[in-house]
Amino acid sequence: MSVGKTITLTAQSETGFEAAIRDAISKANETLRNIEGAWVKDQTVIIKDGQIKYFRVHLEVTFVLD
Repeated sequence: MSVGKTITLTAQSETGFEAAIRDAISKANETLRNIEGAWVKDQTVIIKDGQIKYFRVHLEVTFVLD
């Protein structure tokens, strides 16, 4: 039997949504084992002085417990 757990992560990037997603998964992979998948729950942009400053994503990341 296997048991999974889901956590919520938030990440942002100055270059785009895909970069934010990759950064979040890369950072999570430093401390979590057995990451199985991720669901992009939400995407937003942070605007400053009329320009997009950050691309922000909220992810649900699932991993299998040992």
